[in-house]
Parts: sequence; structure tokens; C-alpha cells
Amino acid sequence: MPPAGIRSTRQRGVTNENDENAGTTRVTRAKSAALTSTDIVVDNPKKGLQVKKSTATVSTNATRKRAALGDVSNVGKTEVPGAGSKGGKKPAAGKSSLAQAAQPSKIQKASQTKSRSVLKDKVGSSDLKRPASGSGIAGHPTKKRPKPTKHEDTEEELENVVPQPNITQEPEPTKSAGTKAERKQPADILAEPEEPTEDIPDLDREDIDDPLMVSEYVVEIFDYLKELEISTMANPDYMDNQNELEWKMRGILVDWLLEVHTRFRLLPETLFLAVNIIDRFLSTKIVQLDRLQLVGVTAMFIASKYEEVLSPHVQNFRHVADDGFTEEEILSAERFVLSALNYDLSYPNPMNFLRRISKADNYDIQTRTLGKYLLEIGCLDHRFIAHPPSQVAAAAMYLARLVLERGPWDATIAHYAGYSEEDIQPVLQLMIDYLSGPVIHEAFFKKYASKKFMKASIVLRRWCKDYVAQYGNALQENKS
Repeated sequence: MPPAGIRSTRQRGVTNENDENAGTTRVTRAKSAALTSTDIVVDNPKKGLQVKKSTATVSTNATRKRAALGDVSNVGKTEVPGAGSKGGKKPAAGKSSLAQAAQPSKIQKASQTKSRSVLKDKVGSSDLKRPASGSGIAGHPTKKRPKPTKHEDTEEELENVVPQPNITQEPEPTKSAGTKAERKQPADILAEPEEPTEDIPDLDREDIDDPLMVSEYVVEIFDYLKELEISTMANPDYMDNQNELEWKMRGILVDWLLEVHTRFRLLPETLFLAVNIIDRFLSTKIVQLDRLQLVGVTAMFIASKYEEVLSPHVQNFRHVADDGFTEEEILSAERFVLSALNYDLSYPNPMNFLRRISKADNYDIQTRTLGKYLLEIGCLDHRFIAHPPSQVAAAAMYLARLVLERGPWDATIAHYAGYSEEDIQPVLQLMIDYLSGPVIHEAFFKKYASKKFMKASIVLRRWCKDYVAQYGNALQENKS
């Protein structure tokens, strides 16, 4: 049994309650496999707790074989238990004793990771020895660890080093994917023109640093919209299936909705989506005349929910309809319309195509304002239902540039519009025919006759009258 002084020093030195290896001195299986029968009797871990040297014990124990302790720093520091105390007094707890007490059981911590090396020592080599519990060097144990032996370095290399084939060998790239150097980045794809023969500037490259413009995918997005607009077009002859409705009634309804749209200060996209909902619904369902206004109010209510950040309340739509319908009727009609459309509101808005073409026109404000007026003609005139929204937007920009004398329809504008000058002619003739006739939709005309919209309706109608008077015979021949 060790002296009372050593026991009390050990109890006072171990103060870390979270140390997993503190306070245990039992012999494990790994330790017993490395120790001989004579070594088990000697309490070797207790020798590391001594501070002072004893010259007499060094000479007697220098030739003794220490099978379990292989640390070189402890060769000259093996003392007899109790040699550090004089006259039975307790030794002073110095830095060295605190450093040893803070990490007293290095052997127990390494017992799990070094079990394989102990088996190797037992079977093959007898020269490899287990490291000692500590070097006895004073200092903070958290900042400086004892230097591992050569045996520990070898074992760490075996356990911690990733297998060599996983590092050096890399999967060979397939022929379809290509190497990393051959792969094209999105910026490189945008930089290369699709048709190298034509000199078309890449206008999307200006927005490469703006994530809101998604210039990397803008070409794919508009290609998808042009495919989607065909599936969301209404039946251009759906009025033949209606018993009580006519095209003139549809024009009056849309003209009234345009006035409601202006009063609520809604977005332009809301108006185009509402008209598309009306046409698609009337293409599938037969509606009575007294319910046509309910269909229009419900379509505007649904479109405002879809497009607006803050849509008007259902009470506002009931109020603009002169309380002709209750709120319950509007909400019930909303559910019925959505179920008839299969909840599909993914309508490619013509405003998106107009902004795309306006980018090639250097965002001219006058051209775009006239283009908006010409786009809304497609909402009022039923003859535009047969044409996709992208073609109507291209024709609107073409006529606006023609009226303002902004130059020819060059290859750059045709590329971003997706239509050549010949493809636009059918829709262009419909616009000129509508503008050259008498004013039918008064709310629509008054809206764009204001200064806010640069008197677009007055300018375009005046130009079309002069154009028809000059090229009237050519237009009659094209109609015939």
C-alpha cells in the first residue's frame, strides 16, 4: 500500500471531473498482455507522481528491464515510492506534480487504439514497448502534449491516413461529359453566338452580374414560354357554342374590366391573365347572359390573387359590380372557374415578350408605351385570340417603331422577338384595321388618351388614318 502522502497528493491533484481517464488504475486486458508476471507486482504508474530524484535508487534500478514503460524521458526518473517525502511529510504540490496529475492515465486512453500493436508485440517482436504514462515535464497539459514514440507514429499512419488508391486514382471522364477543361461554363455559352454567321450582339451579357435577371437561363425560359403559350390558348371559335352570348358582349365586358383594372391600379399582367381566364372558361362552359359579368368579376379576382402583391378584397369586387352579386356567389364562382381550368394559370403573359423585345430596342419608353396600347387591343378584339401572345407582342413593337420612325426591323430585334417581318404581317393588319375604324371601346380610348400614356390612342389612330388613306388599295387587296 502506498504511503499516505502519495495518496493524498493524487486525490488533490485530479480535479477534472470530465476527464474520461482520470481516477482509474485497474489493469486492462491490453495492459496485462504486455506486462510480465514480475511487472504486475510493481505499481509502475505510481512512480510517475514523484518529484524529487533519488541517486541511490537510480544506481540500483538502472539495469532493471521495464517491459511496459518505453518512454526514454523516464529512464533516469524512476524512484522508490515514498522517496519524495522527508520524515513522513507530504511533498509540496509543484508544477510537475500538477502536470502529471492532470494527465495521469495516458495508458488507459491508448488502450483501445493500441490493442492491435500489443498483439503484434506478443506474437512477433518483443522489442516494442508500450509508452509511459507521462514525461514529467512541467507545463500546461492542454497546450503541449508528450512527444509520441516511433511506435505511436507508425500506428497513427496506419489508422489515420486515407488509403492511397482513393487519393491518387480519379475516375476517368466519359466521352459524353468531357474533361473539366472542355466543359463550358454558362458565361461561355452565352458568349458564343448560336449562329456565328450573323453578327447579333449578346444583350443578356450585360445582366450577367444581376441574379434577378437570370441571364444564364433567359433563353431557355422564353423557349419554354413559347411552347407553353400554345397549350394555354383559348378556342378562337368558342362563341359558336354559346347560346346567349356574342363577340360584341365580350368586348363590352372586357372594356368594363379595363376600367375596373385602372380604378384598382393593378398591374398590366393582371388584365391579360383575367381576359385569358374568361376566354378559356367560355371555351369549356356555356354561360348565360346574366352570368357573364360574374364570370368577368371572378376572373379579375383570380388574376389579382395570382399576379398582385396585395390584391383587392372580394368586397371591392362586389362593390364595383353595383352589388349585383354577393360575396358568397363570387367565391363560389371562383371555385367553379378554377376547377374548370384544372387550376392551370400558367399563362405566358404578352408583357413578358414585350419587355424582351424592348431590351433589343434599348428600352425606349415611347415605343414601349405605344406597344402596351397595341397589346391591349388584343384583349378587346376577339380576332387576336387565334394568335399566340408572343406574335401579338412582336407586332405591337413593330407598329410602334414604325409610327415613331425608330428604324427598320433588323436582325437583332428579329432575333430577340422570335419573328421576322413577314411573320408579323397578319397581326399587323388586324391592328391597323382596328385603329382605322371608329372608336368602339370608349374606356379603353380615354385611358390611353391621357398624358400619362403619352396620348398613345390619339397618336396611333391619327397615323393609321393617314396610312390607310395612302395604302388603302393595298390593304383591300390583302384582305381579299
